[in-house]
Amino acid sequence: MRVRQSLLALVLLTMFLGGCASFDVQREPSQALPASTSAFGRSVQAQAAPYEGKSGFRLLSDSTEAFTARAELIRNAQSSLDLQYYIVHDGISTRMLVEELLKAADRGVRVRILLDDTTSDGLDRTIATLAAHPQIQIRVFNPLHLGRSTGVTRTMGRLFNLSQQHRRMHNKLWLADNSMAIVGGRNLGDEYFDAEPNLNFTDIDILGVGPVAEQLGHSFDQYWNSALSKPIDAFVSSKPTAKDLENTRTRLEESLEESRKQNHALYQQLMKFATEPRLDIWRKELIWAWNQALWDAPSKVLAKDEPDPQLLLTTQLAPELNGVSKELIMVSAYFVPGQPGLVFLTGRADAGVSVLLLTNALEATDVPAVHGGYAPYRKALLEHGVQLFELRRQPGDDSGSGPRLFSSRSYGESDSSLHSKAIVFDQKKSFIGSFNFDPRSVLWNTEVGVLVDSPELAAHVRELALQGMAPPLSYQVKLEKDKVVWVTEDDGKMHTVTKEPGSWWRRFNAWLSNTVGLERML
Repeated sequence: MRVRQSLLALVLLTMFLGGCASFDVQREPSQALPASTSAFGRSVQAQAAPYEGKSGFRLLSDSTEAFTARAELIRNAQSSLDLQYYIVHDGISTRMLVEELLKAADRGVRVRILLDDTTSDGLDRTIATLAAHPQIQIRVFNPLHLGRSTGVTRTMGRLFNLSQQHRRMHNKLWLADNSMAIVGGRNLGDEYFDAEPNLNFTDIDILGVGPVAEQLGHSFDQYWNSALSKPIDAFVSSKPTAKDLENTRTRLEESLEESRKQNHALYQQLMKFATEPRLDIWRKELIWAWNQALWDAPSKVLAKDEPDPQLLLTTQLAPELNGVSKELIMVSAYFVPGQPGLVFLTGRADAGVSVLLLTNALEATDVPAVHGGYAPYRKALLEHGVQLFELRRQPGDDSGSGPRLFSSRSYGESDSSLHSKAIVFDQKKSFIGSFNFDPRSVLWNTEVGVLVDSPELAAHVRELALQGMAPPLSYQVKLEKDKVVWVTEDDGKMHTVTKEPGSWWRRFNAWLSNTVGLERML
């Protein structure tokens, strides 16, 4: 019996260790290439020169524009492309961008892609095949070292080291020739670019031109050269060949051609970057302002408990939060203030600051468990005068009208869920990035964003937030006779909902999250 048990244990251990990586793969440090190394970069430098250190900005609140901007930056890049993402989902939009990246690499552009390791689940070989291109390097951040071969063993591997494995790189950054950058809330996937028939995430990115791109390039280099970033080649048993890459390209082209035939309207919508390029027009519309790029130190994820405050983006943002005196507007897809956040927000409201918050309603959120961490704080926030707005579930609309924050579509219908992250300080400064107002963003995940000192840009962000708070789109959460109610508008008439909107299953998930005490993990 003991021999049989030992053999079983050995078999299980062998299965678990299957996919154990060899870390002898060479990992050479590299740096962002100066903007001056390309004609595109030099044109940006020339455009920025009269503004004496300021950077140019343009909001990308429209999903199609956000996709177009990424594709056009690939096409304009001449020396380098640096991409950093938490999630990359397969789909027509991702495949289009991958095809453009391969074309850029073909013309000699150096491509560095840094992915959070959760994106690689089950895809190590596919990702490594793209890295078979001599101009493409791909690394994964905070990788799982054991049990990568199957979904089951990956789950086991993460459970064995949960204290580290729940800490993820949540950054979203797109950088071309170290001269133009996109930062914000969007990951890569059809749901972020109005290309998913069942779900559309409403989001905000910002296009930054000039010095801000160089600042963000330093951010990328810190993560890329971190000991936590490992080449994808370390996680495959044999390195993919040029022939493997050629076969992948063929399948990619065939799939895009099939998409063109099967969903022509969507295909043409996404291909506007080729038929109706916008970048030159946007460059004439930039708002030039002083800014500060903010990011967590990558070593934040190595902390045994809570990280040193000096490593945190929130420490850099604290002076702006503490200095607000008139109005604070926050848009956060996932909002779990915790006790420190509650004290801060109620303290600001008690001091006479108008505090407005837009987040997802239970019926709209894609993560009901997070709502369970937020809901217990509503009453206290409302008692101190904080104004709470919760985005309603937005069914798809093919009318072609409506606020830009909530995209319309002409080729189907989708539910809309808020994914934006933005803060407006006293109508003077605004922050756009990947940061949610919750413990996960503050303590566990790494984040990146840009703080811009521009009343003009702040006004644009504020307008988008107020559009999202409008009664037809959101519930305003209020207290009536000491009970939480939801006030909204339907068919032009205001009415009050006394039971939290959302299915029983969503309510159960939110209740369970709160009951088992998951708040610090949310």
